[in-house]
Amino acid sequence: MSDLATHEMHMRRALALARQAWGTTHPNPMVGAVIVEDGKIVAEGFHAQDGGPHAERLALLARGKPPRLGAVLYVTLEPCSTHGRTGACTEAIIASGIKHVVVGATDPNPAHAGKGLDVLRAAGIEVTAGVLARECEDLNLIFNHWITRDSPMLAAKLAVTLDGRMACRTGESKWITGEPARADVHRWRRLFPSIAVGAGTVLKDNPRLTSRVPGEPEWSPIRFVFDGLLRTVVDKNLPALYTDEFHERTIVVTTPHGGMGYVRKLRDLGVGVWIVDSPTQRVSFAEFRKRCVAEKIPAVLFEGGPQLVSQITRDRQLDYLFVYRAPLLFADDRAKPMLNGLRTEHVSNAIRLADVRSETHGDDVLTRGRVVYPEKNVYR
Repeated sequence: MSDLATHEMHMRRALALARQAWGTTHPNPMVGAVIVEDGKIVAEGFHAQDGGPHAERLALLARGKPPRLGAVLYVTLEPCSTHGRTGACTEAIIASGIKHVVVGATDPNPAHAGKGLDVLRAAGIEVTAGVLARECEDLNLIFNHWITRDSPMLAAKLAVTLDGRMACRTGESKWITGEPARADVHRWRRLFPSIAVGAGTVLKDNPRLTSRVPGEPEWSPIRFVFDGLLRTVVDKNLPALYTDEFHERTIVVTTPHGGMGYVRKLRDLGVGVWIVDSPTQRVSFAEFRKRCVAEKIPAVLFEGGPQLVSQITRDRQLDYLFVYRAPLLFADDRAKPMLNGLRTEHVSNAIRLADVRSETHGDDVLTRGRVVYPEKNVYR
């Protein structure tokens, strides 16, 4: 095998290790590391949770003794060179005697980017950087957004037909996509620390908004309900989000127009309430984003209907988009569109996706990427 093929093979193992901490490290990144001697992996480690030991240190600890001459350390993210709750990984690597480090992605933090590599090289260690960089960067798309913008990544998930429809004219939408695509949605739910829907979705579908992955216990992220008038707080048959075993993980986001009686009722149930300042009955996404920063919530996945996603898009607050496209055609101009209410008179006014990834799940295709708005705001 060529050196590049060998590096990629071992980096893929490091990536697989990192993914074992899928959704458990926020606001820290997922990182995996392996130590290779004579072409064989002799030790492994991955960062499991915020505040826990880093992947590189765990791999060195797992080795149990100094690595042999010629050992290579593979790590998916540039080793840290600063002291936080744990010591600098560059110091541990230098002290171990390892003379070659292969790195996937560079640290996205502008204050640290490249410094760990410089420290290792200054200590006489050979550094090979950028191996499977695109995969390693994509692994931490939430962390990368949070650390570079000091703001949560607001993402949306849509399931649509080939002609861009989310539901029939009757409102029926179960199920546009197949079981493999729906299973993938649950995988992404496990990554995101919070999920959001609008009042309409709660009243129509009564969702649980939990992650249900085969072989793993059901898990609940923070569950946001956008309800500017608190119309989901009915006297009878409260939604499952307000009464199930995860109800204390639910937060209703509303406005001062919602009524304090309903606010008290929710809080008495153990449901959280965020009252976001707004001159209208609609929640301000910009103000919601600020509250997420204050509460250190690094990402929100919006799974609401077209109205909620259209609103966040018109406000230019959507950062990332997942679109699952099924091989169906409704061919009906009264079927519910994926997005609406925008005014796109020229191709140059179109919203585009950057850093695009495409994946196939059964018969359905997922296209995802970072949302890029036109320079001129034509959506007001």
